[in-house]
Amino acid sequence: MSSSPDESYLFHDILKQVSRSFYLTLAVLPSRVAKQVGLAYLFARAADTVADTGQVDRSARVMFLQQFKLQFQRERLNWDEINAVQAMMSPQQSHPGERKLLEQLESCFQIYEQLSPEDQEEIRQVLPTLISGMEMDLKVFPGDSTAHLSALQTVADLDTYIYRVAGCVGEFWTNLMCAHLPRIRRRWDREQKIRIGIRFGKGLQLTNILKDLPRDLRRGRCYIPREMLEAVGLEPKDLLDKRNMSKFSPVLQKLVGITLAHLDQGWFYTMSIPRFEVRLRLACMWPILIALRTLHLLTTCDNLLDPGQSHKISRMEVYRIVCGTTLTGGSEYMGTAYWGHFRKAVG
Repeated sequence: MSSSPDESYLFHDILKQVSRSFYLTLAVLPSRVAKQVGLAYLFARAADTVADTGQVDRSARVMFLQQFKLQFQRERLNWDEINAVQAMMSPQQSHPGERKLLEQLESCFQIYEQLSPEDQEEIRQVLPTLISGMEMDLKVFPGDSTAHLSALQTVADLDTYIYRVAGCVGEFWTNLMCAHLPRIRRRWDREQKIRIGIRFGKGLQLTNILKDLPRDLRRGRCYIPREMLEAVGLEPKDLLDKRNMSKFSPVLQKLVGITLAHLDQGWFYTMSIPRFEVRLRLACMWPILIALRTLHLLTTCDNLLDPGQSHKISRMEVYRIVCGTTLTGGSEYMGTAYWGHFRKAVG
C-alpha cells in the first residue's frame, strides 16, 4: 500500500473535478461530517465511473462492480481486488478527474479504514445499495446506443431504481447527522427524518432523470417506465423523435407531479434543520433549490425531447442561489420565498 493519503487532494482537487455542485455542498458541511460524506461520494462516483466505462466489456464491468461492492460487505478489505479495479479501469478514462479518482482508489480505502467503526458501518450500509443501482443499470440497459434502447418496465421499477441510486443517501445522511451533531439528534425524530430524507433523494434523482432524458435515450437508456408510455400509445424509441412531445406531455406531467411531491418533502426536511445549524441547512438548501429551478426550466422549455436544447440552469444562477442563501445565513424567509416562487410556477 502507498503512504498516508493526501486528504486535501482527494476532497478538494479531485472532488472539484468530478462534481462542482457536490463540491460546494461538501465545502459548507459541518467539519464533523464532511469527511464521511465526501468519502462516500468519492466511492459512489468511482463505482459509477467503472459502470460507465464503455471501452471495457460489460461483463467485466459487472465483475469489477461486484468486487467493489464486496469490499463493503466483507470484514476485511481485499487489497488485491482494489488494486485490480484501479489498474484496469483508470487508464480507460478520458475524463481527467475520473482517471485521477480511480488512480486514488487505494487512498480512499485507506481513509475509510481510519474512520470510526460506526462511520465505517454507515458507509458499509449505503455503498452496496448505491452499487446495486448501477448493476441494475447494466442489467436493464444492454447497450450504449439507440440501437440497444431499452426501458424500465413499471413505475415500481423506477421507484426501486431511484431509491437505490439516491433515496438511500437520505437515510445515510440522516443517520450521520444524528450521530455527529448533538443538536440535530436531540431535536429530530430520526426514523421520521429517514423516511423524509429518502424522498428528498428520490426527488433530486427524478429531476436528473428528466433533465438528462434526451442524452440518456441516445445512450440506450429510457428511465421512463414502459407502462407509462404504453398508456399514451408510445414506445421508448418514439421519444427519440421530438415531434412526439405532445403525446409525451401527459406522462411528463405525471412524472413532474411525482417529483414535486418528493421535493416538497425534501423542503420540509431542509426547513426542519435548526436555524443555528446554518452550514447543514445550506448544504440541503442548495441542491433542492437548484432541483426546483431545473424542474421549472424543464416544464417551460419548448420541447423536452429536443436534444439540441439545454435543460440545465446556468452556473450564474447556481451562484445566485448559493450567494443569496449564504448572505442571509440560510434564512427560512429568503429560501422559502425562492422556493414558493418557483414551486407555484411549476405547479
